[in-house]
Amino acid sequence: MKCFLSRLALFCLLCIPCTAFAQDIRTEQVHFAAGASGTTIRDQIVGYESVSYIVGAEAGQKMTVALAPSNLATYFNVYAPGSGPGGQAIANSGMTGAGVPDLNRFEAALPASGNYTISVYMMRAAARRGERSDFTLDIAITGATGEVVQGDYADGLAGGPDFYAVKTSGSGLNLRAEPSAGAALVTLLANGTNLRNLGCRMAEGRRWCRVATLADPGYEGWAAGEFLIEGSGDASASALPLSNADMPSAADQACLQAVTAETGNPDVVLLSSSYSEAGTEVIVGVGPQQARWQCIAYSDGSTTRPMSLTDEGAL
Repeated sequence: MKCFLSRLALFCLLCIPCTAFAQDIRTEQVHFAAGASGTTIRDQIVGYESVSYIVGAEAGQKMTVALAPSNLATYFNVYAPGSGPGGQAIANSGMTGAGVPDLNRFEAALPASGNYTISVYMMRAAARRGERSDFTLDIAITGATGEVVQGDYADGLAGGPDFYAVKTSGSGLNLRAEPSAGAALVTLLANGTNLRNLGCRMAEGRRWCRVATLADPGYEGWAAGEFLIEGSGDASASALPLSNADMPSAADQACLQAVTAETGNPDVVLLSSSYSEAGTEVIVGVGPQQARWQCIAYSDGSTTRPMSLTDEGAL
């Protein structure tokens, strides 16, 4: 009996997720391509490394997560909004049960709106030996969202400021007709523009907020929530949306939209545009480092598939 208990204790110790001992926890924000309900991630961890993938979803939607690792000591935990590694998980992919029909597969209706964390790690014994795991992680969010509620805000879709201000690394923020990186462009909002918050929701793995400008001319549409900070209701302090003269041309807008859809990142800025009869070459900067992407736009409104001009294609 004592031998059995000793072996049981050893087994339990070996099965402790390495997240409790992790020396290197990397965090990645997950965004889906425009119009997509999921994505596939290819990544790796070594030893005590773990990765926390953050994805936005709404209460009642269904989340499906499937992990295919090269090292069978690799698992993942799912954490509800407001929790993460070190806190209580709503599912552990190493133990079948509610929400986990098979090892390394999670399927469940979500209990709350907000950002969920999927933490991929290796068991302590494998981590201690410095083993490596190459894996693919499939994440999908399906099911319709509810009606947008007036007064529903960006931080977790509950509570928060009545007004926002634009803050991006580029020249402005795209205001779109729908909560999607592929939706039509309404206008480009300059940094510092004060906006009224009309309600937020999750789509394509990220938070989108329906906003309206305070100064004339008035614009209303959807903006990516990660580029909004608390603002004020003082219209005189608002930076006006960029003028029509500053607005990108139809070719520029087509490529800005194509790059946004390709990268899943709405933080894009027009760097240069060169017209020719063969097509307009547009260079777009993406993300805080304004990683350069190239796109060719044609007179019929079509574009080539955007191509990264950097070694890493950084977003």
